[in-house]
Amino acid sequence: MSFLELSITIRPSEQERVELALEEAGALAVTLLDADADTPNERAILEPGVGETPLWGEIALSALFDADADRAGLLHVLAELLPEIEPAQVRFREVADQDWTRAWMDQFKPMRFGRRLWIYPSNIDPPGDDADAVVVRLDPGLAFGTGTHPTTALCLEWLDGLALAGTHVIDYGCGSGVLAIAALKLGAARVDGVDNDPQAILASADNAERNGVADRLALFLPDQFAHAPADVFVANILAGPLAELAPRFATCAKPGAPFALSGILVGQADELLARYAEWFDDLVVATREDWVRISGRRRGG
Repeated sequence: MSFLELSITIRPSEQERVELALEEAGALAVTLLDADADTPNERAILEPGVGETPLWGEIALSALFDADADRAGLLHVLAELLPEIEPAQVRFREVADQDWTRAWMDQFKPMRFGRRLWIYPSNIDPPGDDADAVVVRLDPGLAFGTGTHPTTALCLEWLDGLALAGTHVIDYGCGSGVLAIAALKLGAARVDGVDNDPQAILASADNAERNGVADRLALFLPDQFAHAPADVFVANILAGPLAELAPRFATCAKPGAPFALSGILVGQADELLARYAEWFDDLVVATREDWVRISGRRRGG
């Protein structure tokens, strides 16, 4: 058996209706990637902020159908939704009989963050000669992020540098659960993960189960989260929600607790530094590509 793959580049504002239409037309799977990324390892979905969508210029959307799917019918569906797109912009190709998701996943390789922390896809076993290695098992997903985006990488490196043994951590905007799971693997006693997307809650729960840490991860939608101040706080969302939620985040961290914020573009850092200086000290900026992490400590303690 073979499959038919449809590929098209769209704007983020078009993503939801195109994806839903293709699923109604019989798509077996839909993959969303950053069309502007240079390599597969850079094509992670940015973990979305509260009420936000990924900050991409363009999305490379690929949909998988049965081999006998009607190509003309699929083009008609797209023409109704996006009349400005020419049929020549839609690409079809046959995909041989194989595990398509696995073939895509095989493009992703183990990634190291900081001194100890690694993310491995489930199809690659880590070597047994590094006793200090802390391994998170995470396969690339369709919606949230695997650590390859600079915002997530900055947070993972920050977590690797902390002494997390026995701590309580809050991960706000947990997405795939990658930061929460990493914190637990690095020694945290428990993590509260918060996200406004129910799919993120499900993804985090599933990934935590795969990593054997589900019993120490509690997951909440924002309106369900009655928090107690934590020993460590991290939020990887976007600048708008970070500014809006600053007073609440200040109550999420114990006096002296380390905290980190990411999902911030370079030009947005100064405003957030001024905003968070009301409650946090020792503010430090780290930059990767066009993205920023702000870290520091809750005042007091």
